[in-house]
Amino acid sequence: MKKLINGPDRVVDEMVEGYAAAYPQYVVQLTGSKRALVRTQLRKGKVGIVIGGGSGHEPGFMGYVGRGFADGVAVGNVFASPSPDPIVAATKAVDQGAGVLYMIANYAGDNMNFEMSAELAAMDGIRTAAVRVTDDVASAPAGDEEKRRGIAGVVLQYKVAGAAAERGYSLERLVELCGKANRNTRSMGVAVSPCSMPQTGKPAFELAEDEMEIGLGIHGEPGLVRGKLASADETAQSLIERIVPDLGLASGDRVAVMVNGLGSTTYMEMFIVFRKAKQLLDAQGIRIHRAHVGEFVTSMEMGGLSITLMKLDDELAGLIDDPADCPAFTQA
Repeated sequence: MKKLINGPDRVVDEMVEGYAAAYPQYVVQLTGSKRALVRTQLRKGKVGIVIGGGSGHEPGFMGYVGRGFADGVAVGNVFASPSPDPIVAATKAVDQGAGVLYMIANYAGDNMNFEMSAELAAMDGIRTAAVRVTDDVASAPAGDEEKRRGIAGVVLQYKVAGAAAERGYSLERLVELCGKANRNTRSMGVAVSPCSMPQTGKPAFELAEDEMEIGLGIHGEPGLVRGKLASADETAQSLIERIVPDLGLASGDRVAVMVNGLGSTTYMEMFIVFRKAKQLLDAQGIRIHRAHVGEFVTSMEMGGLSITLMKLDDELAGLIDDPADCPAFTQA
């Protein structure tokens, strides 16, 4: 599996350097910790938001630093949590006196390193709070939602939190809001072909040419069902029919929808799947308030996609609608 790289041990550092060079109007690469990026412009008195995760998910997570989203990001190795060093560096850089919110995809390494970073930040007098994103329906059953992974639903939750921080919400209120946003967000993905790691150049898992896997994780974690390759309509139905009841959606509800490509899925395929998803939601009386179709959290060059639904009340809908400007997500 071919990649345009200079060497597997240099991909992350060279990627971050290139990203910072491409978007100086949005981010600054910290000299003391080159895997930390922060917003070019920070506002005094605003709660800072720090996100982060492993490389290989681009535009997650670097792409979501900007107005109406996060203020800083820590970048880890491919499919690995960032270490405390860039997390703490980003925390110190974005702290503007109102505290710092950590938004963490719910993986063991991320939880451990962000928790350690919070302790180190506290030693410097910086107040932090952490919220975890647990939107992946496939990764744990109903009733064990706190054990679920964070996948593409992180983006809609970043959007909500970032908009609220721009409005001047306090750290405590942001924690409450993010809890509500997380409880109202569900995702599920499907893979049709594997990704490969730069270090090996070999498939991270095996899928036959005529197979697909429902519920596969963004690092290749096993899914729920492996079977024959289905049509776009059948795939959309498989995902929607699991997400809707898990979220408790009913006629009259409104949602934000995200169809997220995993790295090598064409926009043609994504729009065909969105078309069927909308038909299924319309048939149940569930109204789409906003839709986003594209690549938001990928898995190297994995083939496949995920669907995310966020159930909206008036507060969440307003925050979803607020303007945003970062390299991966611009909204007027």
